Amino acid sequence: MNKFGLPWREWSHSEIMILVLLLVIAGGATCFVRIADWVKDQDIQGFDETVLRGLRNPDNPSVPIGPRWVGDVARNITALGSVPVLMLLVISVSGFLYLLGKRHAMVFLILCVVGGVILTVVLKEGFDRARPDIVPKLEAVTSASFPSGHSMMSAVVYLTLSVMVAGVFASMRVRVYVICVAVAVSLLVGLSRMFLGVHYPSDVLAGWTVGFGWSISCWITAKILQRKGTLEGGAIQ
Repeated sequence: MNKFGLPWREWSHSEIMILVLLLVIAGGATCFVRIADWVKDQDIQGFDETVLRGLRNPDNPSVPIGPRWVGDVARNITALGSVPVLMLLVISVSGFLYLLGKRHAMVFLILCVVGGVILTVVLKEGFDRARPDIVPKLEAVTSASFPSGHSMMSAVVYLTLSVMVAGVFASMRVRVYVICVAVAVSLLVGLSRMFLGVHYPSDVLAGWTVGFGWSISCWITAKILQRKGTLEGGAIQ
């Protein structure tokens, strides 16, 4: 009986994990299509506008809720999803993998990130949604709104980097920690985009969905290539 048949107990833990992740990707794709339909039909517009207004002072929409320093924190966090910061991280981790002798892993990482960038541009150009004008924007923006590029690319880059780096370490606690930090940063970047008024919540949700789905797909591909011996595995003890 092959690995895709029954009984389930014949499956290895990694095979079960890959199946679960494939189901997650399928669910994410379904969610993205649903969100895109809502955006196209403007069924989610009311929710989007309500959330953006709720993040601003009712008496002065140009002022975000909370203490004054919160706005500065949001700008600093959103910078973590900017192109210069993401490129610096990719270059740094690529160098790290190169020094470890994992040159195929380095090339794979770069291809995953470049693929994510292309997918982001295609989706933005395809939907061409206008930026929110419900509240004053706290950051200058020029590109289309859907999906959120910061949210999507932070998910693509941080999660892909975390998976590649986590695979270098043998300790499961270290691996989980690295991946959890990456997920947390990606979520914070997306939230900052809404707080600054430059993206609707649906933009951010769609960006997260596609970004995490892309990263998971890259992780599955990496595991398959490692099994075939075309991508370096192994970990630091």
